[in-house]
Amino acid sequence: MTELTTARSETTVRAFPLPRTGCPMQPAPDYAVLRETEPVSRVKLTFNGREAWLLTRYEDMQQMLRDPRFESDIADPGYPLQFGFPLELLEQGIVQRTLFHMDPPVHTQHRMMLMPEMTAKKVEAMRPRTQEIVDELIDAMLAQGGPVDIISALTMPLPSVAMTELLDVPRDQTDLFYRWITSLVTQGTPEEHAAANTEVEILLHRLIAERTENPADDLISSLILRNRERGGDLGPTDISALVRTMIAGGHESTMNGMTMAVLVLLSHPEQAALLREKPELAGQAVDELMRFSSVADHGTVRVAKEDAEIGGQLIRKGEGVICSLTAANHDPRVFADPNTLDFHRKEAAQNIAFGYGHHRCAGQVLVRMQMEVVFTTLLRRIPGLRLAKPVEELPFKEKALIDGLHELPVTW
Repeated sequence: MTELTTARSETTVRAFPLPRTGCPMQPAPDYAVLRETEPVSRVKLTFNGREAWLLTRYEDMQQMLRDPRFESDIADPGYPLQFGFPLELLEQGIVQRTLFHMDPPVHTQHRMMLMPEMTAKKVEAMRPRTQEIVDELIDAMLAQGGPVDIISALTMPLPSVAMTELLDVPRDQTDLFYRWITSLVTQGTPEEHAAANTEVEILLHRLIAERTENPADDLISSLILRNRERGGDLGPTDISALVRTMIAGGHESTMNGMTMAVLVLLSHPEQAALLREKPELAGQAVDELMRFSSVADHGTVRVAKEDAEIGGQLIRKGEGVICSLTAANHDPRVFADPNTLDFHRKEAAQNIAFGYGHHRCAGQVLVRMQMEVVFTTLLRRIPGLRLAKPVEELPFKEKALIDGLHELPVTW
């Protein structure tokens, strides 16, 4: 371990997140440099001053994410926390950890409760209703006329409506979920996070109590019934945590991923034309769009439970690790000519935009289906769709855990 320890002492500590200069659809330029010269580098979080290791190579991330010596405990002092999560709510038992912050075997037990709802067969059965929602939203866009903010018109309402229908929640509650998710992925105060978490928890516990007495045809009822079949070992707070996982993964990440993908698509008219002519490429196109612009760039983090070596670097027990999924998805060792968008790219399916290992997004099949419907329908129904502002004038989100835009004006 002598060489590893010596290499560590010479490591430069950089402020993180790294500045994204140049094209906002491309990774921070420093990622490419670090990937070749210092693939496991030391960073200091601008949010709270904590230090952690940053991984920029695809292979190193795969190795770390399948290594049981690394855990997802958000309450660990070394966890690279990048937002003001109210840890006191966990300590007081008011909320439970979501799947994002669990580890096997507990993570496996809870994840298996959700997976029957996210099978390819069940998700495919949702496609006709998804198509109806998308067509209704595009009808409204066309009736209004351009320019239109595609976020408020399409990429935000689609996952919101889909999730409220999946949970059978009144649509007037979608604003509550949106405010909660917004607080979760931005650098708000602990008080703001606590207030939003508590409000959502109260609503979900009420819905769980109602569905326990009168089960319906919705995700909450399915989780309650499945829990009974398995012996009822999960309580209402556990069920609520599973539902919060679905809301968090199926709303903000989906909305921002969809929005950035529309921006990338409209910035590459030759690839948009290809998808318009060959809608059967939709699956490959979604893979490539997710690879090209991974909105959850640095949200995948772990803490070492014991000393471990990753990429030739010693990571000591208690130290945090951040994975740059964007850097991994642009690693030329895996993706040839990575800064080129190519819907014929065969290796695009190897992208890790949805994560990797046992924490790979449980709802990825649903998100992929929604994106396929959105992109093919937009290109078919509005063939002249284009950006209404130059890319350099678009309001990109800053200080957010999920990359995205505040608005994306389009016209035709």
